[in-house]
Amino acid sequence: MNLAENISQALVSLKVNKMRAILTMLGIIIGIGSVIAILTLGNSLSVSVSDSMSGLGVNNVTLSLQSKKDEGRMSGMGAMFGFGGGAGIDESNLITDEMLDELRTNFPDEIKAISISDSAGSGQTTYGRLYANLSLTGVNEEYAIANSINVESGRFINSRDDTGLKKVAVVSDKLVNNMFGKNNPLGEQITITVGNHVGVYTIVGVYKYETNAMMGGQTASDKDISTNVYIPLSTANRITRTIGYQSVTIITNSGVDSSVFTENATRFFDRFYSRNEDYRVSFMSMESMMDTMMSMLSTIQLAIAAIAGISLLVGGIGVMNIMLVTITERTREIGIRKAIGATNGAIRLQFVIEAIIICLIGGMIGIVLGIVLGAVGANILGTPVTASASNILLATGVSVAIGVFFGYYPANKAAKLNPIDSLRYE
Repeated sequence: MNLAENISQALVSLKVNKMRAILTMLGIIIGIGSVIAILTLGNSLSVSVSDSMSGLGVNNVTLSLQSKKDEGRMSGMGAMFGFGGGAGIDESNLITDEMLDELRTNFPDEIKAISISDSAGSGQTTYGRLYANLSLTGVNEEYAIANSINVESGRFINSRDDTGLKKVAVVSDKLVNNMFGKNNPLGEQITITVGNHVGVYTIVGVYKYETNAMMGGQTASDKDISTNVYIPLSTANRITRTIGYQSVTIITNSGVDSSVFTENATRFFDRFYSRNEDYRVSFMSMESMMDTMMSMLSTIQLAIAAIAGISLLVGGIGVMNIMLVTITERTREIGIRKAIGATNGAIRLQFVIEAIIICLIGGMIGIVLGIVLGAVGANILGTPVTASASNILLATGVSVAIGVFFGYYPANKAAKLNPIDSLRYE
């Protein structure tokens, strides 16, 4: 028989024993479905994390003070997300404006901007009887570039605000909705209370508040939500009483190799900190963080998929078992075929193809089931559904491979049957 006839006969055999075929496929369906679901969910998470981190700036390089006692670790997670105040560290150890100015001078072609921020604490702002929760953050003019602040109306903090120690603020659209409704907030004055500090600030800009998927989103209601209120860095420094910075973010120009830049910048800062017994300056680029994160996600994803893939082994054993049963039931048929001239190769091919068809159908069902389960999981986590075509092709190939591997032994056993003994078999 040719290939088409073997496939046709395999399908007829499956129709005759539908329930047995379905039960045989079950292990393959569960195995392939589990792996595809995990890979689909993993791809969706990878895309979501990549988009979130890209939103933080792929050209961003964070430099921060690192304790020499904790080599290899960041001195604070705040450095990663832009909180560069020097609270808790002696001022003699902090990064100064003079250092940053010299850094700009030494790397004019590499540095696009330097973003500096200082967290002044959390509190509330009031406007009459209305209120809003906030995190007060002092920033320089270039902070908006590094953090992709989308100013909807008015303007962002500028250098004149900073040098003039002005009490101006850029607030979120959420805060505006809570306190001003549809009224224009620009030029309005709000009272901000953070710890012992109480100040009156004039609103000069409104930015669009956006949640970050990496940080888990915002679970508070719109009324109680806490958003950043940006004020001039110099004004925040007066509140926190700090001179210098624990961390800053450098935005490099497009095309700059972040790894080369960080090496050169590290050597630059070693001039200032080589004799410092407690601290050194370390660098971390967003690009390297993305690579590390993607590598971790891929490793975890493959590890879980490998564990789920164990069920494929069980499914393959089930296929081998049922093929052995099938050969026993069809021993007389095999004897007749061999008696009329069928070769061992033809018999072997017939049963291998039957095993492949079982695994392939089970694999197709498993792929569909896996994509559906992966999509449900991605929707629950709030990430976009991303099914990889390469994973689907891989699962199809694995299904065929299982059919060949676990079907060959029974098929080979059938091919070696003695035709005379087979014809006598009852």
